[in-house]
Amino acid sequence: MKVCISRNSLQSALQHLAKATPTRSTIPILSSVLFSARDNGLEMRTTDLEITIVTQADATVSAEGGVAVPHRTLMDITNALPETDIVIEANDNHRVAMKTSFGNYDIAGASPSDFPAMPEVDNKKEIGISSGTLKRLIEKTSFALSADELKPALMGALLEVRTDRISAVATDGHRLSFCSRTDFSSTGYEGSVIVPKKFLNLLVPYLDNSDDIVLWVGDNHVTISFTGTTLFSRVIDERYPDYKTVLPKDNNKILTADREEMLASVRRVAIFSNRSTKQVELEISKSGAVVRTEDPENASSAEEKFEIDYEADDLSVGFNANYVVDMLSHLDGAKAVVRLNTPTSATLIGPEKQQENEEMTMLLMPMRTGGH
Repeated sequence: MKVCISRNSLQSALQHLAKATPTRSTIPILSSVLFSARDNGLEMRTTDLEITIVTQADATVSAEGGVAVPHRTLMDITNALPETDIVIEANDNHRVAMKTSFGNYDIAGASPSDFPAMPEVDNKKEIGISSGTLKRLIEKTSFALSADELKPALMGALLEVRTDRISAVATDGHRLSFCSRTDFSSTGYEGSVIVPKKFLNLLVPYLDNSDDIVLWVGDNHVTISFTGTTLFSRVIDERYPDYKTVLPKDNNKILTADREEMLASVRRVAIFSNRSTKQVELEISKSGAVVRTEDPENASSAEEKFEIDYEADDLSVGFNANYVVDMLSHLDGAKAVVRLNTPTSATLIGPEKQQENEEMTMLLMPMRTGGH
């Protein structure tokens, strides 16, 4: 194999590919990037066996072939070079020579046959969606995803596709975020798929608000292509909990607050909360809301009052402050609406006005406070 590529093109490709290169792995070949040079150009690929990234790079191919090269070494030398042309040549023993106007660098490569095969996307169905819609679904839900490996289904977002709407749901068992969009129509696919957190986070930088994109859903993989780059991910093959049954219908104690004011109060009071529980207590009455906390371990406490619209009976309920902050931060609009029932039942949080073509709601489980 012999190719010539500009330093900037190589650096850009390696930066994209880094996101699927594991920092530590029991399989050494996974820390490499696979070069495949054909007469129509240069393709580069990395994988951590869950996610695969394939990118096409502008390069001049003098001799076809392939080689796997350690990503870290390649990235370090490319970063250290100014803009120049780089000739990358691999011999039959997979030794890789990099030649530039500054000097020559010799790297031990590996056989392309040692590198994992490209994912097979079987029975793939097409979902056409605008970049902006998919980006919003991810941003409005992914903060509530679980990091608990004992609950694999909750480590991904449930994407539900219907002919006239697309919804995303994320939950970690303590909180849930649901966002549904109707500025969407599906002709190729109807169904549900659990998409891993890592893949969702990987997608966001590629999504702008203008382009329409195609998401392909297969039996085991989901894949998406952008100009010059294709991303593959395994889907999470687990049963997702029936989230609709946990969304309460009878939360008739309705609090409306200035979102920024409530967010700021909870943030400040949370500084004095217990480090491990992050618990704050919300006392609600017609005269206003008080958020307070006490941490006996550090002998600290705090309370703040903020104005609300509220006409129901007095209520006191405990929450994890970090979760409240997350939810209020991901809401749009000037006002937040909190729907409560009892100190131990699920609370709903949402915007006062839904965005056009959108339905958004969040659920938060309370914490038992000292008084209950």
